[in-house]
Amino acid sequence: MTITARQKKVVTIGGGTGSFVLLSGLREFPARLSAVVSMADDGGSTGVLRDELGVLPPGDVRQCLVALSESPPILRDLMNYRFDQGSLSGHSFGNIFLSAFEKMTGSFAQGVEEVGKVLKIRGEVIPVTNDDVELMMELSDGRVLNGQDEINACNEIEAVGIKRNYLRPVGQANPLAVKRIKEADLVVIGPGNHYCSIVPNLLVRGIDRAIRATKAKVVYNCNLVNKLGQTGEFDLDDYVASINNLIGAERIDYVIYNQKQPSQKLIDKYSREREMLVRFDKKRYKKRSYQVIETDVLSAVKPQYSKSDVLAKQRAFIRHDSRKLARVLIRISNS
Repeated sequence: MTITARQKKVVTIGGGTGSFVLLSGLREFPARLSAVVSMADDGGSTGVLRDELGVLPPGDVRQCLVALSESPPILRDLMNYRFDQGSLSGHSFGNIFLSAFEKMTGSFAQGVEEVGKVLKIRGEVIPVTNDDVELMMELSDGRVLNGQDEINACNEIEAVGIKRNYLRPVGQANPLAVKRIKEADLVVIGPGNHYCSIVPNLLVRGIDRAIRATKAKVVYNCNLVNKLGQTGEFDLDDYVASINNLIGAERIDYVIYNQKQPSQKLIDKYSREREMLVRFDKKRYKKRSYQVIETDVLSAVKPQYSKSDVLAKQRAFIRHDSRKLARVLIRISNS
């Protein structure tokens, strides 16, 4: 692969495991990386820390910091270590570490920057907003789901329908996130839980305008598997339409779609839970405003989760391969 002399400015937008996988691969290539991270997480260890300490959510940010870290493996493992006994059971050391820095500095953004120095990250991790926001979803029957954790657990969203997604209060975009998006060569959205990791970023006031204004190529990494009761009937084009609608323009230029089938064992496992692989109907539209790149970006490695991770059952086992995904993205940025 040919890499241009000037390092391209690559901005990723997402959260959770999806951003961790993506950044772990991009870190190996010569690019100026900026990870814009969702601040709507309120589940597991993060949710407890938010409630008890009044801090901003550290979980998704921690994963991005670890993914970009060039420190020794033992330090990266420490940041992801979860206690399995006592009052700290289920808590990640890294979440506590980030929260401590926020308390010490009086600023979550400053805390993230300081932890980034400790971990010697390659690039930067940018909270999408510095405001304390809660993700909300109003369903068509009048019910309101409060918080990412409640939304993630609801399997009636698709059947009932969504009236609106919103943040409470309305979060203002982190000025640094806006700046990086506008000056980027490549903006990468996803992969990740659609309503809980991708949508929250696009609801932050100012992020949509920044994506519309940037001259960067905008890429969407299409999810591999649909989520039961939420995006069960979505195909590739539905995901793109949802994201473009939040951006306020047909702004996605490329979509990366995995064409390699997982093992039959994994397919059967997901089928039993009624979560199916995302489909791509080439004949659905004669012409699209985006180019679909069909390729193998599937990981063959089974992920391992800590037994003390209370959200382990919600985490994906069919996942993108970091390096495969990064290679495709670098190729797009240099095209």
